[in-house]
Amino acid sequence: MTSQHTGLVAILRGVTPGEAVAVAEAVFAAGFDAVEVPYNSPDPLESIRRIRAAGPADRRVGAGTVLAPDDVRRAADAGASLIVSPNTRPDVVAETVRLGLESYPGAATPTEAFTALDAGARAIKLFPSSAVGIAGMRAWASVLPVGTELLPVGGVGPGNLSGWAHAGAGGAGIGTSLYRPGDTPDAVGTRAAELVRIWSAATA
Repeated sequence: MTSQHTGLVAILRGVTPGEAVAVAEAVFAAGFDAVEVPYNSPDPLESIRRIRAAGPADRRVGAGTVLAPDDVRRAADAGASLIVSPNTRPDVVAETVRLGLESYPGAATPTEAFTALDAGARAIKLFPSSAVGIAGMRAWASVLPVGTELLPVGGVGPGNLSGWAHAGAGGAGIGTSLYRPGDTPDAVGTRAAELVRIWSAATA
């Protein structure tokens, strides 16, 4: 599939360095915009290094479950270009912005979203998105600054991805419905292609 902007992020929780490149290549080939290797994966920084080294310099490779400024710096040193967190911590956002990386802090309330934006974020990870809901995201969008990207994460899959797209999500972070430890690159690639098809049809 040719490259296109989808806003879709593959969350490769549990991926190992030995399989990281093949799995990442599969989801990029399907049309995903980015991959994220959470810190609670085996040797995540090595996986990030390998994925980064295997692709073009402008490829979006991220670290996830980033909880402290030192984690931001270590991820940057490994080649990560986006920093994803499950929570809103202003010092993590500020360090991410200082290093010129993309910040995706997690927020479950408008208060947390505004705190993240005040710290320098320009995008918000709705987490868990199943708790915020599509109606909640629409309400947030009505009060957050125009242009704020909202990325639902947590419970997003083939059954509801179209609904999020129609509601104005800037993309989505997709984890267990796309990748589980031990899945083959071919299987992940097939799922990724179907998710891209659903997203593209909903945003056409």
